[in-house]
Amino acid sequence: MKTLSFLVTGLNRILFVIAAAIIFAVVPMLLYEVVARYAFDAPTVWAMEASTLVFGPHFMLAGPYLLHLRGHVSVDILSDRASGVPRRVLEIFTFSVIAIFAAVFAKVSWPLAVNAYALGETSFSAWNPPIWWVKFIVPFAFVMLFAQALVELFAPASRAPAGEARP
Repeated sequence: MKTLSFLVTGLNRILFVIAAAIIFAVVPMLLYEVVARYAFDAPTVWAMEASTLVFGPHFMLAGPYLLHLRGHVSVDILSDRASGVPRRVLEIFTFSVIAIFAAVFAKVSWPLAVNAYALGETSFSAWNPPIWWVKFIVPFAFVMLFAQALVELFAPASRAPAGEARP
């Protein structure tokens, strides 16, 4: 189980770093658009849409590792006050809900991505880039979120409460 946990978390960390690097592509695109639009009165047809297409994967790919880091916004009124077994129960419940949520979204988004690929879906804008590839990132990211939620789910389940020895 530790090996699988290490692999899932490691892959999600790599995706997180890639997602962080993606932002370095978005900033120059938007900067180019702003300068072209306001300094030269020559807006582009591609910059805003390209930045949107790159920014979506940025969010989707960073999410699973952010779950591991506990970086998501959470309502922790109960969990901060709980300790021992009640805290573990809350963690198990939380990660179970996240895993179910991610599994449902992965299942629902997969046929949409396959359909977009089959149709060669584009954005239907003036630039009209293919967007089917972005739609495959959605189920992939939710599968990775599901896997990370399971890793986090079993981590508190295997942890011994404070003061108890592990079996």
